Amino acid sequence: MPAQLFEKPASVQDVIDQVSKMKSVITDAVEDGFQTAMVAMKHGRRTAEDTVDDAKHAVKKNPLEAVAIAFGAGVVTGAIAMWIARRRG
Repeated sequence: MPAQLFEKPASVQDVIDQVSKMKSVITDAVEDGFQTAMVAMKHGRRTAEDTVDDAKHAVKKNPLEAVAIAFGAGVVTGAIAMWIARRRG
């Protein structure tokens, strides 16, 4: 016969202890996930700020080139918008 048939049933205290252990493991996992998310958010914010600073520096260093790029982007966007408008009817 299997040994499981002869084991005594779990007591209420055993169940409470197991639930307490599970609660502790879950709480730790949630806290770790929260901390990881906070670190990632701070890293992303720094990366975005660095990118904006780099763009500002590039515009100050080459203002005519920046204007030409913005103008070109506007022309391309306008051309695409006109093409879509003509296709729709």
